[in-house]
Amino acid sequence: MSLRNEAVELGKRAKEASRRLAKLSSEEKNLALLRMAERLEGEREAILGENRKDLDLARAAGLSSALLDRIALNPARIQAMGKGLREIAALPDPVGEIVKMWRRPNGLQVGKMRIPLGVIAIIYEARPNVTADAAALCLKSGNAVILRGGSEAHFSNRAIGAILQRACAETRVPEQAVQVVESKDRAMVYELLQLEDTIDLVIPRGGEELIRAVAAHSRVPVIKHYKGVCHVYVDSEASLEMAERICMNAKVQRPSVCNAMETLLVHEGIAASFLPGMIAQLQAAGVEIRGCEKTRALVSGIKPASEADWSTEYLDLILSVRVVKDMDGAIDHIERYGSQHTETIVTSDYARAREFLDRVNSSVVLVNASTRFNDGGELGLGAEIGISTSKIHAFGPMGLEELTITKFVVFGDGQIRE
Repeated sequence: MSLRNEAVELGKRAKEASRRLAKLSSEEKNLALLRMAERLEGEREAILGENRKDLDLARAAGLSSALLDRIALNPARIQAMGKGLREIAALPDPVGEIVKMWRRPNGLQVGKMRIPLGVIAIIYEARPNVTADAAALCLKSGNAVILRGGSEAHFSNRAIGAILQRACAETRVPEQAVQVVESKDRAMVYELLQLEDTIDLVIPRGGEELIRAVAAHSRVPVIKHYKGVCHVYVDSEASLEMAERICMNAKVQRPSVCNAMETLLVHEGIAASFLPGMIAQLQAAGVEIRGCEKTRALVSGIKPASEADWSTEYLDLILSVRVVKDMDGAIDHIERYGSQHTETIVTSDYARAREFLDRVNSSVVLVNASTRFNDGGELGLGAEIGISTSKIHAFGPMGLEELTITKFVVFGDGQIRE
């Protein structure tokens, strides 16, 4: 079978499964999720055996230790997958929820009801746990899913997908509600991206190169998240002690993730009293500082920040620092160099905090809190399938609700239009 025909068949099976899945109750979906968790844990050794194949091939190909760690599974990680499935089963089901209702002058009641998107294709790299997490989120929200993981975790993804399908077969959830793409050929991805008649949404998870390639070739709507160039702005009215805690956490706690701070902006009125101590703390934690001229005048031995630094997602212990005239200067910088991901203001001035919230156009904007809180679990959504920085129907962390859309429902008692 050609790749084109294989992709078309995947899409057709997913579409049919989505129609059947949409009819199921929350209890039936939850039963399938719990069965998936049991099967994953019960077939742990089989999964680990397939994972060893991926790791052997990855080592032979000379992949980095960081990538090997992302591919690797162990008993604790498989147990965590099972725990994640049970947590998703325990979350409220968004499908069927009436989110708004109003009455028209003619007596019609008009409302908006949450429904599944239909079929979601998820294209991701490295981490095989995404196979289980993404399948569970899609299933709970009533969507069929086509999963295409990276070739570096091919055997692991295939094993997990087969187990999830067997679990579905033991319930009323159709097996084809969860499909893992067998082909390792990259051309298969491009074939899937043409299936606008059967796939409703594509979610790429991985590096900027992957996401841009998917967005460039897809005829299906794509949720994009190119990079996280996140900012903390320390205002002249900030508590400097609070600002230090927030900046250290935002940069140092886990620098390799998309919601870590990449640029620190500081009001010129407090720069001299704040930056020397702040930079000393960051440097003691191993952070390399790249500063503007004003920053370098305040603290010696700092590398100059280049124009490219301001728009760079380092994902490392590197930080750009700029002194700005005021909040307008901070917002101008964010608008020019930011990626609409996460921004924080540290201030005790309520009016400035509100203005920052109103004017900054990013998926999550915080006041007096670390950028690291842009996360589905931390914001109370439960699990998330990713963070959207594009404005289709979701913006920010995508939990169960963001995997649904609303339709209008209307209740009448015989009204006709005049």
